[in-house]
Amino acid sequence: MSEDDYCLIDATRPPRADGPPYAECVLCREPTEYPESYKGITLCPACEWLEAQRTACSG
Repeated sequence: MSEDDYCLIDATRPPRADGPPYAECVLCREPTEYPESYKGITLCPACEWLEAQRTACSG
């Protein structure tokens, strides 16, 4: 059994933006690394890291 068998979280990320305008973080409203045109949930690097810690799989 591999490590991936335990974690079922989909960690897909939106495409990175080449430059401004950037999408706002849905939690803190700071600019993200993602294009403003992206439809979906976008998080800034700080909130993305906090969310990853919060939802990390424990074994």
